[in-house]
Amino acid sequence: MGSGKSTVGELLAGRLGVPYRDTDADIVAAEGREISDIFIEDGEPRFRELECAAVRAAVAEHRGVLALGGGAVLDGGTRQLLAGLPVAYLSMDVEEAVKRVGLNTARPLLAVNPRRQWRELMEARRHLYTEVARVVVATDDRTPDEVAQAVLDALELKDV
Repeated sequence: MGSGKSTVGELLAGRLGVPYRDTDADIVAAEGREISDIFIEDGEPRFRELECAAVRAAVAEHRGVLALGGGAVLDGGTRQLLAGLPVAYLSMDVEEAVKRVGLNTARPLLAVNPRRQWRELMEARRHLYTEVARVVVATDDRTPDEVAQAVLDALELKDV
């Protein structure tokens, strides 16, 4: 969360001449409410169900750049769907996260002690991100354009 996946994803799609899609946006559109509201009203397990369905649909239907929510890799089925695809993990450290999102309470998983919770989330998820990723691109102290170029280079993709 806060790694720049939406911004970088849109830049990549533009450079590659393909459409961009974000599964979090798909969930918001389908549910007619924000993700934070889904967490509060229905709980994280329900959100994860919606997320799995959104990822399955997007992987099956979409031919372009796809951004997944930060917790999508928690599901083993999602990790299997991503196997063999050109997945890039955009990494960053907690100080960069603070600069980018302020680790405020607008993010439901960071509502209490955001720095500690961010670190705990990353410790629990990092190995899953690296498991599904073909490449890992550090975003610290880089502009979105620099990150997009690093992803293109690392995946050996040519822009249009």
